[in-house]
Amino acid sequence: MSLDCAEKIAEAVLYEGHILYPYRASSVKNRQRWNFGVLCPRGYCEEQSGSEAWMMQTECLLEAGPSTRFSLEVRFLQILTRTVGKLAHPIDALPSEGEPEWNPVEQLVVDGRAYSPWQEAIERKVTIAGIHPGNAMRVRHSAFEFPLQREIEPIRACEGAIEGIVVRDWETVRGAIEIDINACGEGLQKITLRLRNLVEREFSQASERSDALMFSLVSAHMILSADDGSFISLLDPPENLRKLAAQCVNVGTWPVLVGADGEHDTMLSSPIILYDYPQIAPESPGSLFDGTEIDEILSLRILTLTDQEKEEMRQSDERSREILERTESMPPEQFMKLHGVLRGIHPVGEEAQ
Repeated sequence: MSLDCAEKIAEAVLYEGHILYPYRASSVKNRQRWNFGVLCPRGYCEEQSGSEAWMMQTECLLEAGPSTRFSLEVRFLQILTRTVGKLAHPIDALPSEGEPEWNPVEQLVVDGRAYSPWQEAIERKVTIAGIHPGNAMRVRHSAFEFPLQREIEPIRACEGAIEGIVVRDWETVRGAIEIDINACGEGLQKITLRLRNLVEREFSQASERSDALMFSLVSAHMILSADDGSFISLLDPPENLRKLAAQCVNVGTWPVLVGADGEHDTMLSSPIILYDYPQIAPESPGSLFDGTEIDEILSLRILTLTDQEKEEMRQSDERSREILERTESMPPEQFMKLHGVLRGIHPVGEEAQ
């Protein structure tokens, strides 16, 4: 149950700021994206004099016994470039080898539908399971790699001829996870996790951040789940563990307990500072990619967009299209739920009157 809750919160963290209202690629606020949990190549960070990071560290405490095991799941987004091309001549099918002759364009309209360049993202996950915290250990380089790739999607007219293509390219991304486990008391272990970007590539001070992002781990975060073990809250630790909790060093990320109140088997280490047991409001019909979102206001604003603005929103990417379709089809009773909810109401005793 805790892991299910963690995954929902992690999903919100993963796409925080992915695209903001008015959910169009042309809006100024959507030209500078990918601002949370970004681990760039080390070469780029050094050229930027420390304004960007290439490593994050999580430290937390785990009460463990002989049968305790924990798993680690690292999640991040990998950025890909979406290019739109117009074919020199319409064709019936893409060639089995190579590419048709095409030229990149800023926009291609086929049968009333517009296609534009954009930065998209693909979800990545690295899992290390069955870690025994009772044994002091170090996994110096649990390395991972996602190789470069290129995909071509045809753009067909109604009559079936291919008039253009959508080309998606992503670069090779490499990283490593380090795990340190050190006993710091009877049945108590300090877990140190370091996530590093290991892409080796030359950059200069003049290098664009958009270039570095193609080789970066974006919205990086970690989920730790324990079997027969209990994580200690760093925000509200037991009195006898406050000093040890204060000695945990977290860099670029912060671990909190997730699940139902009182559960201690799952932690989410997030680049966005959260409290223990964060929750997504049950009234929310879906993510709007803004952690401070007010669903009702944003939903109403989406409905006031012009047809042209909605069409651009629809074409920006698949997730913005989902937001538009979900909002336009939302029934009145769902809007009423967004209008306001009272929680935590308790009777006031006579002594408080």
